[in-house]
Amino acid sequence: MADKQNKKPIPKSLAEVEQYMKDNVGLGTSFDLGLRKFKVLDKEIHLYYVNGLTDTLLVLRTLQELVHLNDNRQDITSEQLGDLVDNRINNNSVEKVTTLDEVVDQVLSGLIAILVEGFPEAFIVDTRDYPGRQPEEPDTEKVVRGSRDGFVENIIMNTALIRRRIRDERLRTELIKVGERSKTDIAIVYLKDVTNPDLVKTIKKEIEQIKIDGLTMADKAIEEFLVKQGYNPFPLVRYTERADVAATHLLEGHVLILADTSPSVIITPTTYFHHVQHAEEYRQSAAVGTFIRWTRFIGIFASLFVLPLWLLFVIQPDLLPETINYIGPNKKSHVPVILQLFICDLGIEFLRLAAIHTPTPLSTAMGIIAAVLIGEIAVDVGLFISEVILYVAVSAIGTFATPSYELSVANKIARLVILILVAIFKVPGFVIGTTFFILYLAQIRSLNTPYLWPFIPFQPKAFMQILLRRSTPGSKIRPSIVHPRNRVKQPS
Repeated sequence: MADKQNKKPIPKSLAEVEQYMKDNVGLGTSFDLGLRKFKVLDKEIHLYYVNGLTDTLLVLRTLQELVHLNDNRQDITSEQLGDLVDNRINNNSVEKVTTLDEVVDQVLSGLIAILVEGFPEAFIVDTRDYPGRQPEEPDTEKVVRGSRDGFVENIIMNTALIRRRIRDERLRTELIKVGERSKTDIAIVYLKDVTNPDLVKTIKKEIEQIKIDGLTMADKAIEEFLVKQGYNPFPLVRYTERADVAATHLLEGHVLILADTSPSVIITPTTYFHHVQHAEEYRQSAAVGTFIRWTRFIGIFASLFVLPLWLLFVIQPDLLPETINYIGPNKKSHVPVILQLFICDLGIEFLRLAAIHTPTPLSTAMGIIAAVLIGEIAVDVGLFISEVILYVAVSAIGTFATPSYELSVANKIARLVILILVAIFKVPGFVIGTTFFILYLAQIRSLNTPYLWPFIPFQPKAFMQILLRRSTPGSKIRPSIVHPRNRVKQPS
């Protein structure tokens, strides 16, 4: 975008302003772009707005106050009009701009612009009232006990939910507009005295360098510009729709990125282990939270390695001890086991996609039909053996137990690769696949943060906090991975 000094200044003639809005913004063509003209002390005033993005009552109240200036016209000169308009706008958020480009940007963002004939500045009044829903509990991050409010598509409401939980004067919410056409509002949120300033500087620099016409996919597009993920399937940032989770990470020294129109907040930087934790663990006692965490770890492990291990035992049954030598297919099928596993695994993925695109009242019935009828018939006709259905189901449950949706899909891709290696190379394939999986994760860095920290590089104290959910009084130090300026959470 052009520098401020190169932008067109506000002309003294409002007719020129109106013509500019007609030529460049679509005034008179776009039905939702409005102009209200009226006179105060024989001087013309224009009010520009967008229907649907403004609060009508606030606009009417502002109009009423300005029109009332005519009631005391004997005591007012027209030279004082600019200052009087400034004083009469009864709104808590009013700013002045000096260029038409700023006027257009603010009007299209839902604010109103008031221009006075002969006055070189425009008054921008915040009367935004974006359409959207009220805060409610996110479907993907539900807890048994805890708050039921979650982020929505309104960036103002989302920052308010964070402010409600962190009432600290050192909390910063910096706003940046991104996109030549969309001009999407992006907020960077952090604690000034806690967060590493180099991290904030890096994130701001990356976001400000984004050159694109629009960010219709909001947070996801920001993520791809920020971490340059490419075809790496593993998530390099964490998404959350829970305000309490976002506030917790702020207090640890992370930076949040909020995009208008998106109910998800980006948490940076993050590691693999950030994606395997859930708010439910911290809404229960330390012992119960640890039990839930370990149960989830077992589920994630099952989603990765149950199918490759079972296939390995099917291919080489001599690896099984006599006590569990019953593991393996008791019946034979004309379809190779590896192909059965792939078909069944992809079939569950079909079900998940179908459930997303199916109306809620029908999705339950669809799941029952697919799981019971199709699965049972497939076994009866000999397409699948029953053990395949069993172990694929166990693996699928582990996938659904993974808190991060992005990580669950990435783990599924890794599982399919390991399956192929096992089918080709047997035991060496499993060893190679598992080793490559760990090495691949170890070399990933998210905003210069080791992805497997604190496992690689190994930090015993931090790793114990991953394995065991510590009680709040016992968590006195912020994690070193974010290099916080102030590491102490509970001063003695």
